[in-house]
Formats: sequence, structure tokens, C-alpha cells
Amino acid sequence: SELRAGLSKMRGMWRTMSLGSVMGFFVGILPAAGATPAALMSYGVAKSISKRPESFGRGNPEGVAAPETANNAASTGSLLPMLTLGIPGSPTTALLLGGMVMWGLTPGPMLFVEQKEFVWGLISSLYTANVAAVLVNIALIPVFVWALRMPLTVLCAMVLVLCIVGGYAPGQRLHDVWMIAGFGVAGYLLRKADYPLAPLVLALVLGPLMEKSFRQTMIAEHGDVTVFVERPIAAVFVAISALLFALPLIRALRRGRNGSARPAPAE
Repeated sequence: SELRAGLSKMRGMWRTMSLGSVMGFFVGILPAAGATPAALMSYGVAKSISKRPESFGRGNPEGVAAPETANNAASTGSLLPMLTLGIPGSPTTALLLGGMVMWGLTPGPMLFVEQKEFVWGLISSLYTANVAAVLVNIALIPVFVWALRMPLTVLCAMVLVLCIVGGYAPGQRLHDVWMIAGFGVAGYLLRKADYPLAPLVLALVLGPLMEKSFRQTMIAEHGDVTVFVERPIAAVFVAISALLFALPLIRALRRGRNGSARPAPAE
């Protein structure tokens, strides 16, 4: 009965899962984007279009389905620029690219002709990995439940230690540890003020790349900003960005209008 209930809930989230898969795939294609920005973007979009956005982070399964499907789709999408152009789309594909070079394989369009056994073997391994991941996750459900039942004080202490060690180990500088503490305090204040943290993380990851590309475009076009809407693909992306930017404001206006339209309760 529990399995049937779980499958029924999963079927009810097909829109959220489809949104995460499509968004994650196209974000994964972008060089240096990877699965983390895809998961954060999918979570933010799913929350903005949900009928119960206040339930995200408080037990709504859509808050898990959206980023996880985007994460899986981005991992697959990041292989596309690596195999066709030799440009890794994530740290994982960068390691795969290094292994291919060590084996004497040259990424590019001719790879699908000259080394088709390798390419199709890699594609089939993705299906095998997905099936294996499902089996392993089902087998480890008791372990995951046990981890969720762990006291919050113990879990927070473990996460804090891992964050400090992970930040100090690469450069072995205390400056990195103080940076972790500073950003932790800033994140706590933003959380208390109800600021969404996902856009901030995306800005930190993609901001430098966007600024560099923007400067290159402005130099090449002599400051003409209309170049961003001259091409159909660029115009579509600009329109989608503007729509996502205005969507929270539109939803707030609609809620305010619906609230003002309700009749006053009878005394």
C-alpha cells in the first residue's frame, strides 16, 4: 500500500519532473554550468509556478523532485558539448575528457564515426548506471531514514566540521575558513529576512562568465545592445528571462487582486 501511494504521488508530479528534466538538460549543455545551477534553477522555477509555494522546504515532495530530475538531466546534458566539441560541461565531464585524451580519443564530430563503439558503449552505460542507481537507492532507504532521524544538533555539527575541513584542505589557509564563517552569517541573515538563496548561488557561479561574455559582445558590436534580440534564439532566451523575472511580481499582483475581490464576511 505504501508503494502504491508513493507511485501515485510520483504520477501526480509529472509536470514538475518534466520541467526539471527539460531545464536540467539545457542547463547541462552550457559549458561550466553543471548540475548545481540546474538543480537550483529548477527548484526556483518549480516553487514560483507552484500553487503552494509556501510549502517548499516544509515537506512538499515537489521541492525534491524538481532539483533531482534537473540534476540527473544536467549530468547527461553535460556530455553533449564534451563529446561533440571537446568542451566539458561540468567537473565530472572534465575528468572524463582527461581520460579520453589519455586513451588517445579526440572529442569532436568525427568521434561518432571513428570511435562509434566507444560512443554507443558510453551511452548504454548511462542507462545501466540509472538502473543501478535506482536499485542502490531502494536498498539504502533504511539508511536514509536513519540519517533523517539523526538529532539536528549532531547533524549540524557533522555538516559544520565537513564544511570547515573541505574549505581548509585545498589551500590550507585560515582565510578560507573565515570566508566560510562570513558567508554562513550572511546566509543566516538572508534566510531570516526571507531572501531566496538560490539566485545568490547562481549569481556567484554564473556571474563572472556572464560578465565576461557580455563585455566581449559589447566590444564586438560596438556597444549595440540590440544584438541580444536580433537572433531568434537569443531573443527567446531574453524573453524567457524577462518572464521568469516578472513572474513573482505578476503572481503577487494576482493574489492581491483576488484578496481584494473577496467579499467581506457577514457580521
